[in-house]
Amino acid sequence: MGVYFYPRGGSAHSARAIARELGTSGFEVTLLSGSRSDLGEDSRAASFYAGLDLRALDFTRAVRSPDPLRYRGRAGTAPIHGSYEDRPGAPDRVLASLDEEAYELQVEAWAEAMAAAAADGVDALYLHHLTPLNEAAARVLPGAPVIGHVHGTELLMLEAIEMGAPPGWTHAEEWGERLRRWAAACERIVVNDSGGLERAAALLDLGEDRFALIPNGVDPAFAPAPVDRRAHWRRHLVAEPRGWRPGRGPGSVSYEEEDLAALEGVVLLAVGRFTEVKRLPVLIEAFAQAKQRLRRQAALVLIGGHPDEWEGEHPCETIARTGARDVFLAGWHGHEELPPFLRAGDLLVHAAVREQFGQVLIEAMACGLPVVAVDRGGPAAIVEDLEDGWLAEPDVDSFAEAIVAAVEDEAGRGERGRRAREKALESYSWRRIGAEMAEQIRSGARVG
Repeated sequence: MGVYFYPRGGSAHSARAIARELGTSGFEVTLLSGSRSDLGEDSRAASFYAGLDLRALDFTRAVRSPDPLRYRGRAGTAPIHGSYEDRPGAPDRVLASLDEEAYELQVEAWAEAMAAAAADGVDALYLHHLTPLNEAAARVLPGAPVIGHVHGTELLMLEAIEMGAPPGWTHAEEWGERLRRWAAACERIVVNDSGGLERAAALLDLGEDRFALIPNGVDPAFAPAPVDRRAHWRRHLVAEPRGWRPGRGPGSVSYEEEDLAALEGVVLLAVGRFTEVKRLPVLIEAFAQAKQRLRRQAALVLIGGHPDEWEGEHPCETIARTGARDVFLAGWHGHEELPPFLRAGDLLVHAAVREQFGQVLIEAMACGLPVVAVDRGGPAAIVEDLEDGWLAEPDVDSFAEAIVAAVEDEAGRGERGRRAREKALESYSWRRIGAEMAEQIRSGARVG
């Protein structure tokens, strides 16, 4: 199994869970992943993937070098990975801007690592995303069947290329061709929802029969449990803050004891990285608008935002621009830390419109939280309006209206939260999904 990026997003959680489940299905899984040791344990592959047979390529030396994308170093290191996202100033520049030399450096480093990881033989490859790992596999393991897993961010880059590459994407066409070539070489490609399947098939120019529709799963740790809300928020917002401002470290956003009064009402939670696809400015604007109409006290807590990593307008800038009140930044927390945060809230709010799935939605639902989401993409396939959550149109006004409806309907929140948990347990068990993954690998890659 290969993951091109260091642990920081939903695909890493998916890779870890799938690798564990495949192990219970009789597979011997070796995981090849990127890693960073300069950002704390959550970004260090050895910590994040503890318990798995791991081979890691560390990007730390590259990040500290004059040109992280052209770094050449000893075995076990690599130039920093590229990105599907275009974040000015980030060391992992958008892939569509990488020239042939930078591309070859990526492939060479991963090919060397892949050959070493597969020294004892390999029956199949399971590669997350479409990345230079696919090219490395084609060069050093040309006979090994490949199962691909498209998580959606690569599709966002392809869509941007099709609409007309932004300035600076000087090698967009080459990268578009590479992604399609790598996809075509896969025996099977896993996608997480039906809308994502149609979208991926169109963008990658493949028939829908080449894809397997399998959702992500939810860990049993995500379940309702008692929590002292006041103590929880005091710890994470006042005593041990991790919120951050642009260019400053975790803890640069903190709060006073008296600020916590807003959290005694209905607590809305948003979880994820500060990327454009999450549409956090829209969420904050909608919440600010809803506050003017609410009869109940309500607060919005943003959990996430990988340190010093964001696209577009940072939440601090949106709060200042809109004058939004009672919006809190709790900072980045590891996946295993999330269940208590979800238990300390009443609603999950999710404004994304172009996400293929939405892992945090099913995790919140498993904790008994109903969801307010946009009636588009993966969230629309997960949440049933008026059954286990509220679905809204993508504009600010509609999302604000859904927030008002959810906050004011206490009885509805409780009932929909119960139904949300039932759905999460029935439809998104990793045990069942792991068995489906194992069958796809056995059939698609001809592994007995």
